[in-house]
Amino acid sequence: MDLKEIMALNLRRKRHDRQMTQEELAERAGLSARYVGAIERGDVSASVTVLGQIASALDTEPAELLKRPARASKA
Repeated sequence: MDLKEIMALNLRRKRHDRQMTQEELAERAGLSARYVGAIERGDVSASVTVLGQIASALDTEPAELLKRPARASKA
């Protein structure tokens, strides 16, 4: 999984955790809802600046959006 996919998954999860729509997130981040949707689908890579805007809008650290998911342990 590349960073674009990781950010897409983390972004969607954090947005849902905060019960925010893509439109609400976009407005808070100063972006278009269409662009936020494209990031969440992994269609585009966000710049560092956009990563910061989104993190700020979600009240989280940018690094949280780039953390790889923990691997499931094998039993």
